[in-house]
Amino acid sequence: MIRLAIRVARADAEIVLAELLDIAPTGLEERDCGEEMVEYAIYGASGELPALPALRATVGDALVALSTTDLPDDWSDRWRAFHQPVLIEPRRGTATDGPPGAASVPALHVRAPWCDPCGRDDALELVIDPGQAFGTGAHATTRLCLELLLEVAALGARGELIDVGTGSGVLAIAAHLLGFAPVLALDNDQASIEATQSNAQVAGVALDVSRYDVRSQKLEWATAAVITANLVRPLLLDLAQAMPKAPLYLVAGGLLIDEVDEVAAVFAERHGLAERERRQRGEWAALWLSAPSATA
Repeated sequence: MIRLAIRVARADAEIVLAELLDIAPTGLEERDCGEEMVEYAIYGASGELPALPALRATVGDALVALSTTDLPDDWSDRWRAFHQPVLIEPRRGTATDGPPGAASVPALHVRAPWCDPCGRDDALELVIDPGQAFGTGAHATTRLCLELLLEVAALGARGELIDVGTGSGVLAIAAHLLGFAPVLALDNDQASIEATQSNAQVAGVALDVSRYDVRSQKLEWATAAVITANLVRPLLLDLAQAMPKAPLYLVAGGLLIDEVDEVAAVFAERHGLAERERRQRGEWAALWLSAPSATA
């Protein structure tokens, strides 16, 4: 097994990540390398990835450092150990904790297939295979979006939901388990489509999974009450143009902290969506926006 590492200055990380998600949706690892650098890694068998000496290249306008490493025989055990379960707790545990009409929502326990259930009666088990697509839910962006999805569910909001850029299907499957239906999961990469279908089958949920490119297609399925979009800044700006009308609620993740104000302003100007809440974890942030017609 080969590990291809791409190291880039943090200021240019967004450009590189956007490019890598197009060409390597079947497994992308992110590591901090001090305050100034970020490293992304892609895994593949010999013959699938080139064995390269250390070199420098450009991705867009960003200068990156590339290197490859032959992994030891126990790499799969290390990969499994890397993917630890994540427990997402609702802020409002009962209907009385929230505003009038608030609903009781469970916790979400997101885990890989080889990890044990958490054993809590008040937690939904969400099993995601991290070998198929981008992550299991442990990344800060996915975790923030799951937290805000629980907040939306706590308001009693249900009905149709679209997950744009579904990856491995974490948000879409979680939404269905929380009672949203129908759920449409969209992604531009066929590997992600297949991963989401497989993970949905394991979870026993019925999703409508389709291929969709937010950069070139309008979002035609526009009756959804909720849209989730764990993307990067450029794709979120494209989504604002692709949406023919505003949903009641939009959960947008994949943002660096200094990008949040710009994205919130674009959705406010184009669709009248107001910021309801923002959350951050480390350098990452997510937004919960709502339409004026959302009375809860």
